[in-house]
Amino acid sequence: MGRTIAEKIFAAHLRDTPAPDNMVLDIDVVMCHEITTPIAILDLVDKGRDRVFDPDKIKAVIDHVNPAKDSKTATQGKIMRDWARRQGIKDFFDVGRNGVCHALFPEKGFIRPGYTVIMGDSHTCTHGAFGAFAAGVGTTDLEVGILKGVCAFRTPKTMKIEVTGTLQPGVSAKDIILFIIKSLTVNGATDRILEFRGPVIEEMDMAARMTLCNMAVEAGATSGICLPDRVTAEYLWPFIKDRYDSVAAATADFARWHSDPDAVYAQTKSLDISKLEPQVTFDYKPDQVKDIGELAGRPVDQVYIGSCTNGRIEDLRAAASILKGRTIADNVRGILTPATPEVYSQALDEGLIRIFMDAGFCVSNPTCGACLGMSNGVLAEGEVCASTTNRNFNGRMGKGGMVHLMSPLSAAAAAITGRITDPRQFLN
Repeated sequence: MGRTIAEKIFAAHLRDTPAPDNMVLDIDVVMCHEITTPIAILDLVDKGRDRVFDPDKIKAVIDHVNPAKDSKTATQGKIMRDWARRQGIKDFFDVGRNGVCHALFPEKGFIRPGYTVIMGDSHTCTHGAFGAFAAGVGTTDLEVGILKGVCAFRTPKTMKIEVTGTLQPGVSAKDIILFIIKSLTVNGATDRILEFRGPVIEEMDMAARMTLCNMAVEAGATSGICLPDRVTAEYLWPFIKDRYDSVAAATADFARWHSDPDAVYAQTKSLDISKLEPQVTFDYKPDQVKDIGELAGRPVDQVYIGSCTNGRIEDLRAAASILKGRTIADNVRGILTPATPEVYSQALDEGLIRIFMDAGFCVSNPTCGACLGMSNGVLAEGEVCASTTNRNFNGRMGKGGMVHLMSPLSAAAAAITGRITDPRQFLN
């Protein structure tokens, strides 16, 4: 019987099977940020176990509140900073060199096909775009990962999502994943790995695949995953060129992780996106999604473009294509947060930052702050934000605030009109 990509990764990393439905895996990368990791660090210190299993396999960053906004967040950063120095963690990205973790770490080439990856962050599933098994974990599991380099998971059960059809202009990966979450519901993929397949996925660049996998958790999934291919190899080529003779050779090697034709899936769901329109959330759950036309005209107070979902250079280019030569509505605050310094620098070189500023946007340094309502774009009670982030929970971006999740194209359109707007009317 064939195996899925997840089953192959689990088998390659299996350390122990303490129970029939429980597998302890060796971990290739343990990622850490200053919101969840300091708790684990302090607990390990308290237990007399202030050490790490392998400093080269730990990647750490200060990104959620960057720079610190108060003494508490400054202390969290200090704990991370001191720990990284004590443990000899060379891949620690402090203020000025940092960025949103799930954009920064792939950009640095830390994720490879077949890897196992954990972090104390639910959107760790982003890294499945590279053909890796990547999952968010709790504090106890993070501690064990830091100390021993292992983590326990249930035996994987995979749901295959087959995406077919032709993507229409003005519709993007963000719209596809919102549509998938709507179809599955927020609990529809609980304890499952979502394996994204089909010709639409194969045509996506890595940024789009990361957007898909980033929001797999919003359907309850443990992780999202794509099969690694030539697109993956080309993205990683600067980091793997010493290991392979060519991109073609890397692509051929990556194929060993592909799911077998006779692999068994817990469920298969096929979605034709040929007639898919831009999508937008309403109310307070990620599966509460409608075609954007159904909510068109609803006023917004703030437009936010950024985050680990849609803060990459491809996202900025998309939004800028609509904003160029236009000005945002008087009743709107526009905030742009490039996900990493590299994205920021590239956007400067391409003239994108100028487009956003000329349109009336405030351009912020890389940070997660606004997404979780901590800094750099918190909403007041009763305010509404059109956002490219990944969660619309009640109070997510500020107590009493409402968040409408949408694509960068749709967010840019909302900035121009001051209302939820179908972006296709602004396409050239």
